[in-house]
Amino acid sequence: MAGTDVKRVIEAVWRIEAARLIAGLARMTHDVGLAEELAQDALVAALEQWPESGVPDNPGAWLMAISKRRAIDHFRRRERFDRKVEELGRDLETEHTPDFEAAVEDIGDDMLRLVFTACHPALSMEARVALTLKVLGGLTTGEIARAYLVSEATVAQRIVRAKRTLAEKRVPFEVPSGAELPARLASVLEVIYLIFNEGYTATAGDDWMRPALCEDALRLGRIVAELTPREPEVHGLVALMEIQASRSAARVGPDGEPVLLLEQDRARWDRLLIHRGLAALERAEKLGGARGPYTLQAAIAAVHARARAAEETDFARMASLYEQLAVIAPSPVVELNRAVAVAMAYGPEQGLKLVDELAAEPALREYHLLPSVRGDLLAKLGRNDEAVTEFRKAAGLTRNARERELLLRRVRVL
Repeated sequence: MAGTDVKRVIEAVWRIEAARLIAGLARMTHDVGLAEELAQDALVAALEQWPESGVPDNPGAWLMAISKRRAIDHFRRRERFDRKVEELGRDLETEHTPDFEAAVEDIGDDMLRLVFTACHPALSMEARVALTLKVLGGLTTGEIARAYLVSEATVAQRIVRAKRTLAEKRVPFEVPSGAELPARLASVLEVIYLIFNEGYTATAGDDWMRPALCEDALRLGRIVAELTPREPEVHGLVALMEIQASRSAARVGPDGEPVLLLEQDRARWDRLLIHRGLAALERAEKLGGARGPYTLQAAIAAVHARARAAEETDFARMASLYEQLAVIAPSPVVELNRAVAVAMAYGPEQGLKLVDELAAEPALREYHLLPSVRGDLLAKLGRNDEAVTEFRKAAGLTRNARERELLLRRVRVL
């Protein structure tokens, strides 16, 4: 195999195995930072050796064996060799082709521990996102920096700070139990959905979407769903992301311009993702109990997904679902979305009344979608001059170049 082919194989293996490798090592060492360093050492060894020796039959086992040997060396230097060797496996040094299942026992538990550790509340949200994308998403520091339009140095500092915080606070590498579990799980889901949303509608820059981030979030969500099959909100989040991701191809025009939901060519929606999303929503609802915010948002997305054409959308049901969402997760943004659904179901006058009630909300003062929605409703009522003012205001607030152009186009049309 040519050198470039081997390198591509190594990159593919790393994408698949990195999170599981780091998870297994973190369980053994109780240190996420050290686990990542050991895994990186194994990657370097693969880059050095595989072009000469060939790709091993079980590359994951090979990487784990190298990592564990490096871990033994590390703890030998720290004069804790005997105790750590017992934890890592006394037969390792004589075992040249270890069985992968034996090397990475309890892999599901390890992955879940890593998810909860990377999303620990002791870290800032920016640090949680960066660390999660690094150790679970397999992204490089440069890829994370490009996705969030910040410098590599900033991302690197966030990751270093996150690892230091976890070490200094002696955050246990474990899945929380009892009353702590729901709160910590909520943090995990929040991080994953934050990553997805940044990919689905970029907050700044020249691109309307960053599909790679959506894919990373979906992969993380599916992993957590497999590891926590009895948690309805996990399936609700996966359902929401699957259904929203199904529209990706239709959300961008030929020149990269945004295409709004009701104007999209629904033939371009991904039916497989819709099917997966509706199945995940069904799983969430079958688990029983009151529907949580992610499950309700997935149910709202499903209303769009089930409509063959925009005019067939059941906006009355959507308005009802938003009303339920406002009860369990009250926020001005939810109320703004409810106003849009009410306008579609019962007329722009009804929607505009609700929007105007939100005008004084401090949380929406710099939120560009408030004047954008208001402008749209005013335009439907024939109040074009007022609509132009609102669209210009929205264009001045958004940091996304594509969205700004869309708003200014509305101004030109009016």
